[in-house]
Amino acid sequence: MKINKQGLLDVGEYLESPNADERPLDVNISLIVVHGISLPPGEYGGNWISDLFLNQLDSDADPYFEEISELKVSSHVLIRRGGEIVQYVPFAKRAWHAGESCFQGQHSCNDFSIGIELEGVDDQEYEPVQYEQLSKLTTVLLKEYPAITEDRITGHENIAPGRKTDPGEAFDWGLFRKLLASYQKVDNT
Repeated sequence: MKINKQGLLDVGEYLESPNADERPLDVNISLIVVHGISLPPGEYGGNWISDLFLNQLDSDADPYFEEISELKVSSHVLIRRGGEIVQYVPFAKRAWHAGESCFQGQHSCNDFSIGIELEGVDDQEYEPVQYEQLSKLTTVLLKEYPAITEDRITGHENIAPGRKTDPGEAFDWGLFRKLLASYQKVDNT
């Protein structure tokens, strides 16, 4: 897995989201935010997440969609339950994934972070292949953006406490960090 000059991965699908813009000029990319999402809540598969990030969500397709169909949100990357990767925003651009947020006293996390969505819900285990893909992707991002360090990888719940709960208690941070360490070791040999 590599990142090209346009800030896109050489794996997976790229669907360009309109919900992105240029980052502030004086900001380093220095944070990874892990999210969890499923649409409708608790259901997997289909194109609903992509439709949301592309402003194409049909508000009549599900009662929940009436609440969210007008949102202008995106993420840099989605990792589906089967490990497939969909990229919506080049890494150099600002995706609209964090909302009102703060990390270690620094507000507006969208300015300096990369958002990675995992298809899932807070209280249901994520798939092993999702951890593998997240670890591989994170290894590439750590190499590409040296201001991102292992202690600057966090969940959405930690940058928007009280407002967000994802990726939730089902996300196994210990497993993720163990896999990340093993991929970094392989990458450095």
